[in-house]
Amino acid sequence: MNRFSSAVPDNEYLADSNVLFYLSDAVSQLLEHKEEYTHFGVIRYFAEYFSSVKNSNHVLFREYSYIMATPHNRASFIRVFWRCYRQIGKSGELLSMLEYRSLLQLLCPDFPLEPVQNAARIVLMDDAIDYLMSFSDFLFAFQLQFYYKEFLDSVLVIYQDLLAGKSPNTVIVPTSTSIEQLPPVAAEESDREQQQDGVEPSTLAQCVDAFCDRFKHSHPPRSCMKGVLEQTNRISYYSFLMSLAKHEAINQAIGALPNKTEFLIDPEMDQELDKLIAQISVSPGSNSSGSAVGGLKEMLQRKASPRRNIHHRRRIEVESDGSTEETDSSEN
Repeated sequence: MNRFSSAVPDNEYLADSNVLFYLSDAVSQLLEHKEEYTHFGVIRYFAEYFSSVKNSNHVLFREYSYIMATPHNRASFIRVFWRCYRQIGKSGELLSMLEYRSLLQLLCPDFPLEPVQNAARIVLMDDAIDYLMSFSDFLFAFQLQFYYKEFLDSVLVIYQDLLAGKSPNTVIVPTSTSIEQLPPVAAEESDREQQQDGVEPSTLAQCVDAFCDRFKHSHPPRSCMKGVLEQTNRISYYSFLMSLAKHEAINQAIGALPNKTEFLIDPEMDQELDKLIAQISVSPGSNSSGSAVGGLKEMLQRKASPRRNIHHRRRIEVESDGSTEETDSSEN
């Protein structure tokens, strides 16, 4: 949305861009750590804060509630996760659900288990979720359910109503209460088999399209969902989600990840890695290959990860007396 367009009311622009949310957060952080920011400079603080929001570097090490607060925050976190752990995809290593959660908690300490479980169910089609997954399969599934969480929770309610035999005219548009009352994740085997049988795609498409008319949050493009549902005679909830996760138009709509042909390519990161390897190879103090690899990993994490949160960076600047030794110790 163009903020300079006279056709866009001010209140509508503020609501859609979440400017007031970010301003409130910036003020809250400033008041909480005002002694540190007074030395740093309030004007420079606000400039740095909104610059980090614009560049999608603002979600690193923030609490889960903050990351989930806006679509921009969610997309930014997805991109941070990709940039930090892209090397896992390049190596072809397979990880478990709990291992992916551990990686997520390095970026967001209070990241819950449920979103990781939901992504695993998409990849594994709701089978046993303790199998290993590739980085690309997990990340595209995670992107879908993480960015469109509220919509997909509601679609699950619609899907379960259709499974129960309700007609499209009697399917109730989900509310937050009905979503909270969903059955436990560990469903009985008979229910699991019933869900795998699926529903009529045209009926599901009709209900989902009607729901989109009333849904106030982000949802996948209707053309994508319609295209997926037109390609099969029966469809289950998780097969529907897996098809959406693989759809390039969904990836483009979210805008956090590159297309799949460039998924493992990040020239800026590769250049930093080459520099770090060169530094280690010529370092006279590196007489152990193990210590060299450990140093490389530590430096790579600092280089690969987007800028740390402003509070952490400002604390380093305020506490440092300008000497290299003290700055280094605060970083480690």
